[in-house]
Amino acid sequence: MGSTRESGGPGARSRDADAPGTDRTPGTDRTPGTDRSGARGRSWRSARRAKRTGPDAPPLSESERLLFGGPLRYDTGWNQHRGAFLELNFRAMVTRLPALLASSLRLALQADRRAARTVLVAEVAQGLAQAVSLLAVNSVLGRLLGGGPMEERLRGAVPALVTMAAVLLVAALLRAASTYAAGRLEPKVERVATELYLERAAAVELAAIEDHAFHKLLDTAQYGASSARRMIMYGTRVINAMISLVAAAGVLAVLHPVLLPLLVTMTLPSAWSALTNARRRYASFHTWVQHARAGHLISGLLTEPEAAPEIRVHGVGPFLLRHFRAMSETAEAEQARLARLAARTGLIAAAWTGLAAVATYATLGGLLLTGAMALSVAGTAVIAIRTGSASLDTLVLEVNQLHEEALFVGDLQRLYVEAAERAIPVGGVPLPDDPREIRFENVTFRYPGDATRPALDDVSLTLPLGRIVALVGENGSGKTTLVKLLAGLYTPERGRILWDDVDAAAADRRRLAERIAMVAQDFKRWPFTARVNVVLGRPSAPVSEERLAASIAEAGAQAVVEDLPRGLDTLLARHFSGGHELSGGQWQRLGIARAAYRRGRILIVDEPTAALDARAELEVFDRIRALADSGQTVVLITHRLASVRHADLVHVLDRGRLVESGSPDELLAAGGLYAELYALQAEQFTAVPPSSPVGKVPSPKAG
Repeated sequence: MGSTRESGGPGARSRDADAPGTDRTPGTDRTPGTDRSGARGRSWRSARRAKRTGPDAPPLSESERLLFGGPLRYDTGWNQHRGAFLELNFRAMVTRLPALLASSLRLALQADRRAARTVLVAEVAQGLAQAVSLLAVNSVLGRLLGGGPMEERLRGAVPALVTMAAVLLVAALLRAASTYAAGRLEPKVERVATELYLERAAAVELAAIEDHAFHKLLDTAQYGASSARRMIMYGTRVINAMISLVAAAGVLAVLHPVLLPLLVTMTLPSAWSALTNARRRYASFHTWVQHARAGHLISGLLTEPEAAPEIRVHGVGPFLLRHFRAMSETAEAEQARLARLAARTGLIAAAWTGLAAVATYATLGGLLLTGAMALSVAGTAVIAIRTGSASLDTLVLEVNQLHEEALFVGDLQRLYVEAAERAIPVGGVPLPDDPREIRFENVTFRYPGDATRPALDDVSLTLPLGRIVALVGENGSGKTTLVKLLAGLYTPERGRILWDDVDAAAADRRRLAERIAMVAQDFKRWPFTARVNVVLGRPSAPVSEERLAASIAEAGAQAVVEDLPRGLDTLLARHFSGGHELSGGQWQRLGIARAAYRRGRILIVDEPTAALDARAELEVFDRIRALADSGQTVVLITHRLASVRHADLVHVLDRGRLVESGSPDELLAAGGLYAELYALQAEQFTAVPPSSPVGKVPSPKAG
């Protein structure tokens, strides 16, 4: 469970995608939780039955209930698929075939126009070669089974035999050309589709990434890129099978009209079987994708470096393995259910096909017995029936696969559309070149899907630029939310954020972000070199060694870099060969260096000294004060109230509301929430054993 697509992400090679020794025949069953096309979910009807806890519904495992709070089943939400899935029947397959082929061709032309043309021409030519080959076979049989001496019959068959040999040679050359061009084309299609997926996903608002419904679309659409690649393969096979079928059907129609409908009847059962199973597979993926992701999460935790110490000290390994097994067994129960349904469907289709085959060959025998068909023609008819049946069977199965992959490409295309609707706006009103202040006017903000109290509730405050402004409050008071709004990561539900008199909601968001540098409490520790970890503060600018050295010096990170085995070129990822790991305090300094490298007009620092010792903490705050003295605005969030003694202005938040504002001395004198929190922290230093020396608690301006 969770071992292939879940681990690969966008563009990853799945277990069934051209892997050596892997069965890629259409309709092959796949394991639930490992492949999005595997039998892992419910059909539309059985999904509805499952809501009524019907007999076919896999039971809710205790692991799902305990670890994740309930069943990990997505509401399939078929209305979002605009009827595409519900119309997955034979008529819809035929009517949608031109659109499917056109979609495949567009993807191919977008990726590599020359290779796409080569594949198309080669496949069409192969189909025509097969038609010529059938006609040559008919000619050979007619000569060999006709009257006259055997020598004359053989001599008469030579031209047709030469034609067949030439056709076979040409067909081999065409197959080689198609294989080579498709080998170039398919990975390019996957890359282009993956790049579009990543580009659109990276450009949406932060609120979209945190929205459950949009994240579900991200989950499903990530497989659209590999499906786009397979659409090229299936589209190629469909074109080849169509032309071969037309050739065989044309020959049968000429030989005797009654043979053509019999040919179709022989193939209808496999079409019904394939389409029925495709419905189940597609429903399965959408229903169980979150369950598979959870299984992958559990298995990943067992090998995650960050979790390794606690797994060993607390003995968490057996606990996780037990729940991994329970969730896997839930997925296995679903696989067994679908295997049972597939077996039943296959038996019905096989019985139907057998009856149709008996009727077809009985008809041929009757035509021979009544003299309505010559023996040579009957021989050609048998070959044509076998060829046409194989082509029609291939066509049905490949169109079914093409349709199924197209549904997942459709998920990807829906992501493109929705991501465009939820993208960060481009352009807007210019911000003042040298604003004096930023004002929050009656700002209210609630996180998407959060029905509880707002994270910020009617907040009005001023951030004077060129100063140190501290945001203080207990956990959940809204401090981090406020700076995310300041940085343009969110827009207010109500109220305005004004840069002087310009509303940030109407401003160019990218230009606004250019003015912000941020050291978040949980800043990203990029698994790249130390150099890249710093210069990612301003990745759009050319790397400047002078700017890099100055930023490292401003952050006091020289000692960190000097201790690295290869200096700035040291890879900071232990799970790679030659990688090195930093301590929390060392990472903190690199994070500050990254923000310094950005050179933003406003520096937002969220708990900058959480991983530092007391001496390093004093040094960092001295450097922050120096930044403010140079004219940079610093917005500081910290729980250590003694650290804000150099702030020019302190805003105190409580449960999303602004309750106090003023200088540290003014707030202490007022005796409000700030003074209460300060006194509580001061008590930690005075509450010592009687035998220990007790120092005097410093005032906020001391030191």
